Amino acid sequence: MSTDPLHAARDIVIAGWELSESFIRASGPGGQNVNKVATAVQLRFDIRNSPSLPERVKKNAIKLGGSRVSKDGVIIIEANRFRTQERNRADARERLVELINQASEPPPPPRRKTRPTRGSVERRLAAKTGRGQIKKARGKVRDE
Repeated sequence: MSTDPLHAARDIVIAGWELSESFIRASGPGGQNVNKVATAVQLRFDIRNSPSLPERVKKNAIKLGGSRVSKDGVIIIEANRFRTQERNRADARERLVELINQASEPPPPPRRKTRPTRGSVERRLAAKTGRGQIKKARGKVRDE
């Protein structure tokens, strides 16, 4: 459990008790250090049951989380980019803040339908009649 709160978007603050951190051994190169020291961080945050997030942000965050979100609505962020536990912990928290900031952005305005210009309509019709003339010329030749 983490004690310090996490400040995300303008008015969203996630309490420390909502975050759960566990430290695991990192994978990859690093020699003895990587085999002995648990520097990688798993940050867990229950999006679905969080009182800190508005409903719209919860929905968007679950959608944006993708495969990192479990069926129960818990997001698991793993950070093992750095050699030290502190930097990996900060990285995981940063990535969670980034995800919540993305989820809290307002939806884009709906697209306004545009009509084709008169010139583009005329060009399209001219191309169609031209194509029709070409196809008409392929027919049998009649003697008159």
